[in-house]
Amino acid sequence: MEKKRVLARIDIKNKYVIKGVYLEGLRKIGNPMELCQRYAKEGIDEIVFMDAVAALYDRNSLIEIISEASKNIFIPITIGGGIRTITDIQNALDAGADKVAINTKAVKDPEFITEAVSTFGAQAIIGSIVALQRESYWEVFIDNARTRTHIDAKKWSITLQDLGVGEIMVTSIDRDGTKKGYDTELMNEINKSVSVPVIASGGAGNKKDVIDLFIKVDCSAAAIASIFHYNLEKISGVKNEMALHGIEVRK
Repeated sequence: MEKKRVLARIDIKNKYVIKGVYLEGLRKIGNPMELCQRYAKEGIDEIVFMDAVAALYDRNSLIEIISEASKNIFIPITIGGGIRTITDIQNALDAGADKVAINTKAVKDPEFITEAVSTFGAQAIIGSIVALQRESYWEVFIDNARTRTHIDAKKWSITLQDLGVGEIMVTSIDRDGTKKGYDTELMNEINKSVSVPVIASGGAGNKKDVIDLFIKVDCSAAAIASIFHYNLEKISGVKNEMALHGIEVRK
């Protein structure tokens, strides 16, 4: 049985950790270095750093933060937001990231994913899907959820897999920051459509929501922000509750 991963998602704007609702109304939470060191010490499996405003400036500003973080923590780090070129990926990996998450550039230039995978390997490339529910499907959004694409998220996940990504991270705009639980229907639709690991993001309000996700969806990982940022749950508490429900966790 696959051991499920618990990830901390840290969204950053101008070197501050921020959090909003529906990827909007962003407000400052704290210092990224303090949070990532605390999460690493408390047993988080991986950390995902996302540049919340990279789409506005066509660049990722997290290199300095990643470089500092990688000197102090020894768990996998993913960086996302503003990844537009092979050089951007190289810079992120050189700074200490293990993986990059790519959304906007993948949609605008799918062949970029093929090139990235060929250059760095599938294990380093995560296809990031940011989706909003419509009447009959979930629509992919880009530019940090600012721009519609009219692309079906389920179909796009299959395309990303065919392009060679090693993982897919799915963020529900409808649930982001709401603490109402994951969109398990969306996550299940995508997870059943692909064979690569799927990371679910958006909506965790307590440890029961994480349990509900893994019971309903055989995904690989849960990305969590608010409940850890606001100390509503401990990482150990989430993992212990998972184990009590027969969900294998990483130690």
